[in-house]
Parts: sequence; structure tokens; C-alpha cells
Amino acid sequence: MDLHNRWGDKIKPESGGGLIGPDGQPLPSASPEPQELEAQEPEPQLDFFNYIASLGFQAMIFLGEVANPLTNKQEKNLKQAKFLIDTLVVIRDKTIGNLSKEEAELLNGSIYELQLRYVEAVKNEKA
Repeated sequence: MDLHNRWGDKIKPESGGGLIGPDGQPLPSASPEPQELEAQEPEPQLDFFNYIASLGFQAMIFLGEVANPLTNKQEKNLKQAKFLIDTLVVIRDKTIGNLSKEEAELLNGSIYELQLRYVEAVKNEKA
């Protein structure tokens, strides 16, 4: 059987391969050695605090306050920043009465801080 990527180019399957990536190319099949697994950082725990922090961090990237970790450049996208801030507001509105004191403080503080920075960024864009 011939394998082709999304552009129709014929690709060669790797020996022992099997998984194809989103670009249509075979994914490497090498498994990490046990020593490498121990050296890798543990996956972050999925909880409310980390979720809110990740949305806030993304908003800070789009506000141009933090460098994009993929490009190491500061990039502004105020439309996307506003979307993320509004997402946090929706989460706050939908979880009223269901959050611990610490969760509510984190969410409210994040929204407040991001809204202030958004207003400043919009003012700077117009100036």
C-alpha cells in the first residue's frame, strides 16, 4: 500500500512504523529509554488553578506582555486577548457559588488584572 501526505506526495513508511502525523509523515516509533522517562518533567496536574492560570498566561501572551514561548517574540493580538478574558468572565459567571474561596480569588484577581492590562494595551494602540 502506498502512503501519501495531504499534498499527495508519496511517503516511505518507516520499518515498524504505523502512526502517521497530521502532516501525513510517519511518526518516529522510538520509545524513550527508562532513564529518559525519569528525566522528563512530570505532566502538570489538571485542576482549576492550572486551567485558569493557563488561560491567563495565554491572554498575557496575546496582550504582548509575555513573549510567545514558541517564537520567543512578543506578539500582540488584542482580539484574541479579549476573547480569553471574556472566557474567564463566563467561567466566573457560570461557577458562582461552586468555587472555593481560593479559586474565586484567583479567578476574580486574574480577570481584574487582565482587564486592566487590556485597557492599557488598547489605549497604547490608539496613541
